[in-house]
Amino acid sequence: MSTIELPGLLSFTIAILVFFAGAHLNRLIPALTRWSIPEAVTGGLLAALVTLVAYEFFGIEISFELAARDLLLLYFFTGVGLNARISDLLAGGKPLLILLALTLAFLVIQNLLSMAASEVLGLPQGMAILLGSISLIGGHGTAIAWAPIVSSRFGLSNALEIGIASATLGLVIASLIGGPIAQYLIARNGLSGPKDEELTIGVSRDAVVGQEDDVSYISLLRTLLVTNIAIIIGYALHEVILEAGINLPLFVVCLLVAIVMTNSIPILAPHLPWPAHTRGLALISDLSLNVFLAMSLMSMQLWSLSGLGLSLAIVLAVQTLAAIVYIIFVVFPAMGRNYNAAVISAGFSGISLGATPTAIANMTAVTKIHGAATVAFIILPLVSAFFIDLANAAVLGFLVR
Repeated sequence: MSTIELPGLLSFTIAILVFFAGAHLNRLIPALTRWSIPEAVTGGLLAALVTLVAYEFFGIEISFELAARDLLLLYFFTGVGLNARISDLLAGGKPLLILLALTLAFLVIQNLLSMAASEVLGLPQGMAILLGSISLIGGHGTAIAWAPIVSSRFGLSNALEIGIASATLGLVIASLIGGPIAQYLIARNGLSGPKDEELTIGVSRDAVVGQEDDVSYISLLRTLLVTNIAIIIGYALHEVILEAGINLPLFVVCLLVAIVMTNSIPILAPHLPWPAHTRGLALISDLSLNVFLAMSLMSMQLWSLSGLGLSLAIVLAVQTLAAIVYIIFVVFPAMGRNYNAAVISAGFSGISLGATPTAIANMTAVTKIHGAATVAFIILPLVSAFFIDLANAAVLGFLVR
C-alpha cells in the first residue's frame, strides 16, 4: 500500500474541480437538482468513490491536507452572523426553543434505538454508544473525542474506527436525504418561499444562470475585511473562553462575534459601508460552504467502512428511517407546517445524521430553488452547533458511566 498526501493548495484546487464535476452531473441528471442535492455533495461523493477505487484496486491511499477547509467553515459561519439582525433573532426565539426541544428528544430516541438494535444484533458492549448520538448527532469531532473513553470503559479496541465509520456513513446519508424530504413536504403541502426576499445565504440558481454580476472588487474586499476582522476577534475570544474552561467550537464563537458586530457597528457608525445582506457576502458564503463541503466529502476514506460488517449498515438503516419519520411527522408539524418548516426539515437531517455544514448545505440547496428562509438559517446553527453539543456531552457522560 502506497500513500499519496496532497498538499493544501492542490487539495483546495481539486475541491473546486470536484464542485464543478458535481454541478455538471446535476445538470446531466435533472432529478439531482429537482431533489435539491447540493452540487458539492454530488461531486464530493464521486471523488470519494474515485479514492475508494484507487485504494481497493491499485493499492493507493489518497489523503488531503484540509487546513483550507477549516478556514472556509469560519468564513461561512461568520457570514451567517453578519446577516443576523436582532429583529430576526427575536423572531426566531420561539421556533429556536421548539427546535431545541425536538432535537433533544431525538437525541434520546437515537441512543435508545442504537442500544435496542445492538442488543438484538448481539453487538459488543459499548458499540451501541458509538452508533448513537456520539457519531451521528455529534459527528466526526465528537466521535474522535469520545472514542478513547469508550474504548477504555468497555474494552472496545476498534472504538475509533467504529465511531468514524458511523459518522462518515451518517454524513453521506444526511447529504442525500435532506433535499428530497424538503421537496416532498413543499410539493405535498403546496408551499413556496417569498418572491421578493433576497437570499442571505448563497445565490439563487436563477441569478447564477441569468443575471449579470454587479459585484465589484471594492465591495468584495470590504466584505473580506469585515469578515476577517470578525474571525480574528473570534480567535482571540475563543482562547479566552477555553481558558475559562468552556469548550465551544471556534466557528460558533466567530458566529456570535459577527452577530454582535452587525447589530452594533452600523448603529454606532451609520455612514460606514457594511456588508450585511449584500450580494458580495452571499457569494463569499456560498463559495465557502460549497468548497468546504466538497473537501469534506472528497476526503472521506470510504474503505474504513469495510470490515465493520452488516451490523453497521442495519443500525444506520434503522437510524435513517427513524430520522425520516421523525422529520416528516414530528419536526415539520411542530415547526409550523410552513415553508420555513420545510427548509428546517431539510436541515434537520444534518442535525440528526450528519453535521451542521451538511444541514446548512441542504437548506441552501432548497432555498436556491424556492426562496429565502431567514429564520431557518439563524436558529438551526445555534441549535446544532451550540446547545445540542452541551446536551450530547451530558448524555454521553451518563451512557459511558
